[in-house]
Amino acid sequence: MKPCILILFLGCFFGGKSQNLYFPPTVGSTWDTLAPASLGYCQPKIDSLYTFLEDNSTKAFILLKDGKIVLEKYFGGHTATSPWQWASAGKTITAFMVGIAQQEGYLSITDTTAQYLGQGWTNATPQQEEKITVRHQLTMTSGLDDGVPDHYCTLDTCLNYLANAGTRWAYHNGPYTLLDQVIANATGQSLNSYTTQKLKTPTGMTGSFFSVGYNNVFFSTARSMARFGLLILNQGNWNGNQLLTDAAYFNDMVNTSQNLNNSYGYLWWLNGKANFMVPTLQTVFPGYMCPNAPADMISAIGSGGQFLNVVPSQNLVWLRMGDEPGNSNVPFLLNDDIWEYVNDLVCQNAGIFEQPSGGTSIELYPNPAKEQLSIAVNGETIGEVHVYNALGQRVAIWSIDASSGVLDVEKFPHGIYYLTLPRTGKVQRWIKE
Repeated sequence: MKPCILILFLGCFFGGKSQNLYFPPTVGSTWDTLAPASLGYCQPKIDSLYTFLEDNSTKAFILLKDGKIVLEKYFGGHTATSPWQWASAGKTITAFMVGIAQQEGYLSITDTTAQYLGQGWTNATPQQEEKITVRHQLTMTSGLDDGVPDHYCTLDTCLNYLANAGTRWAYHNGPYTLLDQVIANATGQSLNSYTTQKLKTPTGMTGSFFSVGYNNVFFSTARSMARFGLLILNQGNWNGNQLLTDAAYFNDMVNTSQNLNNSYGYLWWLNGKANFMVPTLQTVFPGYMCPNAPADMISAIGSGGQFLNVVPSQNLVWLRMGDEPGNSNVPFLLNDDIWEYVNDLVCQNAGIFEQPSGGTSIELYPNPAKEQLSIAVNGETIGEVHVYNALGQRVAIWSIDASSGVLDVEKFPHGIYYLTLPRTGKVQRWIKE
């Protein structure tokens, strides 16, 4: 066996701006669409997805490919113009606005939080409080006790010292929410005014933050959430207008931000890491946060099942707004369940995946594969091998001059793939763990 490997992992798999993206106009309701059939999606599978969404109290679902709307569905009287809460998914807007404020010189994330909120904003000693920085608020590592009766509380009497800042990860809403006041005090503008000026107007987003108890909750239409996902997909650039010019901050925002919870950036959840933590627990769980999703997915996630999933390797964004049967702050399981339906949208026998009968058979093992995928055919030379992802995009080509070989798939993003032999037309489905 002599494999000549021609990997076609284009730069978007490993960084760099997404290419060939469509951006809707910032004014009006025009938004280009892409026919589901052009991606090989089957209507029965789309219907199954919609049934699952409806059965699980969904209000809105949108899927974008290359910035264009492929799927858009509303349930239970919700419409394209109906606003809905982002819940904790709105934390990601705050993270973006902190980056804007830093690039404009209003603050630095290494500054102590007391510089903007004043001494005594917590119930800790001055020495303990002085160790808490804006970055600790962004990364959920303030060290303040999330086990208080109301972890949403932002009063100093609720913000008790438990550990030194940076030594403990805990999903604690109180310190996070006070980031909004940090931004306001640093810029001299209200959070809504600053967000409108720097984010909403340049992208055509609508919506506002509203006070709900101690929380500041963002409400908008589903399409406004989709616009934000498209902005993040293109690394803070809206149709040539670079809103977030601090590339280092953006990179840090969407990558592991500390060594305690590998699956957390700056208020963004990250898939594809070796382990993850969840709210209310100090347990570190092994494996992907969302096993059915691509490894490079980053997510804004909120209670009630507010999801904004961004997948750079596929130029894909999808979102879900609504309620959920449970009451989890971060409902990972529902997100993963929806991904199972999204992964199954492609018809088994559509387009490039059409399987001719008879002739050469393909054997792949192990399947699912993690690092290496062995391939064997029945006594013939394999020849050229093409690999396609679930969206029908060719991502790799191999040439193998034997009847068996081993393919290196370690760097493939997690997901469903199709291996084809163009010489015979044979197709075999496999999964990258």
